[in-house]
Amino acid sequence: MEESHLVTLPAALVRQYDVRSQDGTRIRAWTNDGSGPDVLITNGLGTNPHAWPTVLQPDSGFRVHGNYHRGIGGSARPDNGRIGVDAHVEDAIAVMDAAGMDSAVLIGWSIGVNVAFELAHRHPDRVRGILSICGVPGDTFATMLQPLHLPGPLAKVLVTAATYSTIFTGRASGPVLKRWPWNRFTVDLIRTAHVISPAAETGALQALVQEFFQTHPSWYAQLGMAAAKHGRVSLSGIDVPTSFVAGSWDVLAGPDSMRTAAERLPHSRFREIARATHFVPIEHPDVVLSELRDLASRCH
Repeated sequence: MEESHLVTLPAALVRQYDVRSQDGTRIRAWTNDGSGPDVLITNGLGTNPHAWPTVLQPDSGFRVHGNYHRGIGGSARPDNGRIGVDAHVEDAIAVMDAAGMDSAVLIGWSIGVNVAFELAHRHPDRVRGILSICGVPGDTFATMLQPLHLPGPLAKVLVTAATYSTIFTGRASGPVLKRWPWNRFTVDLIRTAHVISPAAETGALQALVQEFFQTHPSWYAQLGMAAAKHGRVSLSGIDVPTSFVAGSWDVLAGPDSMRTAAERLPHSRFREIARATHFVPIEHPDVVLSELRDLASRCH
């Protein structure tokens, strides 16, 4: 471990610290310093600890760790250019090793579901269970736009094209978004547009988006393009308890694909939340904590 920092979140006091990943990249990790079973969060792409207002409570009953993705929130951009799922798995292992976590229950959100299942596939002894929130075990872009009833291959082409174009358009929009005033009014605009459900609490949501938009869109798009190359993870070797939580309004991770993945796994549970979007962790934080406790009891 290297330098430590304290950051006050809306619902938790989170300690941040630096670790070195396998390839030498400096990664900014964070923890609630809680007590209880070990939990590792493999976060949604480019997101931050503000997305987990209940799980990161010191009295949540769990010792929780997570990290920022490469080039985001204090984590360095890698000199070798490695920003795909393989690198994210190595970063997660580095966080576990630094925290003394021989094994843990994993919470994956969005692309973090890819990372969680890939980690379980490669290091089955390090994983006790997986809580998958709004994500599938690989080939993520093919499941996007599912509520719009588009064929998977077409959805993948459209999302890939939009992500690739952001690498260039983000050069102009990045400085604007970074200075954008995220207050109660602008946050309410997001909820009114149903990008995020009105169920999300204003203070936590404001903190989440304000930090999220400090990331340059072009870099975020590069991370997204690298994530898109991650194929389906073989589920045949996954025999730990799993839970899938989907949002019925989620256009970034199709509920039907999540249900199908759950049906292919033993010891699995599927739950779909009505009128929830891709941002279930901050829209329904109590549900997330409840599902984590249920999964932890099944792992035990």
